[in-house]
Amino acid sequence: MAQATIIGSGPNGLAAAVTLARAGYQVRVLEGADTIGGGVRTRESTLPGFLHDVCSAVHPAALASPFFQAFGLDRRLEWIRPDASYAHPLDDGRAAIAWRDIDRTAADLGVDGHAWLSRFRPLSSHIDGVVDFTGSQLLRVPRDPVTAVRFAIRMLDQGTPLAARAFRTEEAAALISGVVAHANSPQPSLAGAAAGLLLAALGHAGGWPYPRGGAQRIADAMVADITEHGGTVEAGTPVSDLGALDWGDPRRGDLLMLNTSPRLALTHPDVPAGYAREVSAYRYGPGAAKVDFALDGPIPWTNPEVAKAPTVHLGGTRAEVWASENAVAAGRLSERPYVLAVQPSVLDDSRAPAGKAVLWAYIHVPPGSDLDPTELITAQVERFAPGFRDLILAHHAVPASSREAINPTEIGGDISGGVFDMRQALRRPVLSPTPWRTPMRGVYLASASTPPGPSVNGMAGWHAARTALRDAGERATSTDLFG
Repeated sequence: MAQATIIGSGPNGLAAAVTLARAGYQVRVLEGADTIGGGVRTRESTLPGFLHDVCSAVHPAALASPFFQAFGLDRRLEWIRPDASYAHPLDDGRAAIAWRDIDRTAADLGVDGHAWLSRFRPLSSHIDGVVDFTGSQLLRVPRDPVTAVRFAIRMLDQGTPLAARAFRTEEAAALISGVVAHANSPQPSLAGAAAGLLLAALGHAGGWPYPRGGAQRIADAMVADITEHGGTVEAGTPVSDLGALDWGDPRRGDLLMLNTSPRLALTHPDVPAGYAREVSAYRYGPGAAKVDFALDGPIPWTNPEVAKAPTVHLGGTRAEVWASENAVAAGRLSERPYVLAVQPSVLDDSRAPAGKAVLWAYIHVPPGSDLDPTELITAQVERFAPGFRDLILAHHAVPASSREAINPTEIGGDISGGVFDMRQALRRPVLSPTPWRTPMRGVYLASASTPPGPSVNGMAGWHAARTALRDAGERATSTDLFG
């Protein structure tokens, strides 16, 4: 039986492991950290009984992912599907809410309702086409070319200075700016617009769901499937040099999958000089500085509607969000940064003791920043929820400079696996119709540094595993693997 060794147990590594184990490989997953899951881990970071997600917390792309649909993730876990996908509070008690119901969203946006519908209904109603277009490398013909063209037009609408004229009200402009800012890129930008449009379309299609009990449940479900099919998953087993790794014999079909930074591939003894140059030129971007809060009760938002949305974007107006993100891109910090916040306990009572709450929040910072973001984040939450500071029982901060020690794929604290701009959307990490394949026999890349890039969707791992299976002359359709 051929063997497959997977380095890294993030969702992409586990997706590759699931796929290969079901294809008949003897699978071994090696994880350097003391816990499994990579970007989908949950732990008590502050106080006993308060469960915090280490990296990702809400998963708009998970249930729309072709891999996770084939895997049946929706039926393996209990999913919470909020009516409000995300909220964006403004000063003076105003707030814009992206409801899963797009018509309700448009009605709340008043004069901008039609503009919102015209941009997002064609995408959300053809979400499979959007996911197909954005869920793989771009050097191919999309399965739904009409939706792909619509998506590209909207990228120009939101990724160029035209975005400043797209909406008339502060509410609608802030609502889209907050979701586009997830991309951690200059504003406006085409790549940032692509990421934001996908997230916004998902918000009106399947919504922004998350698993009851925390992101760890996603990893646990995948590990259970791997072990059921004869594989093993080992924590506390770091790998920093492929030349010292006994991973099998590629001549007999053994495989090595890297759910890591592509830089690890450079330690392979047979790496060609040209490939090494291309991977060395791959760029990493700004980092994320995160704080987990244990709270004495729910957050007292000035606008109570904000409490209905687990995901909240804190940054003020579109101009403020753009200024914050552009400052980070220029290597500076804003005094009022854009904050991506998640309050999972508003709908998941398993995350904190009765009557208590948790808050997950991060800001974008220059690469490798050692800033403790606690005060900046606290001040932004307090701005829209006076009294928040008095609820804090404990907090746990992780500067960008510390993230790489927690997850080695996050170079300089970059949680996106590399700069996500149009150049690196095409060259991720190299320009190729099959960027998951390396020149070294049997070695494949399976991380967010390959298409489709960041997000908990398992697609990079699935693409890598299916590429390896096709290279071996084996069938690799979802029906073959998942029945």
